[in-house]
Amino acid sequence: MSVVGTVLGYVLTVFLLLLIARLIVDWAELLGNRPQWVWKVRRFTHAATEPVIAPVRKVLKPVRLGGVGLDLAFTVVFVAVLVLRSVAFSL
Repeated sequence: MSVVGTVLGYVLTVFLLLLIARLIVDWAELLGNRPQWVWKVRRFTHAATEPVIAPVRKVLKPVRLGGVGLDLAFTVVFVAVLVLRSVAFSL
């Protein structure tokens, strides 16, 4: 295992954790739980992950399912990070 692969794998792991935190905070917001710390975590996770998700969202518009919009960009980025992380750790 190379040093570059290991470092890249850990960076992608941190980004993956930020994506998971973003998902949890977004769900907490939908459920009506809005303490002050949720807003702080939301701002941080969105600031860290939106630069990666936004370009994908321009290509893959959210899909409307009745009255709900399904954001495929988040799912694509999540899966891509999982795959890239696996590849990085195998280097």
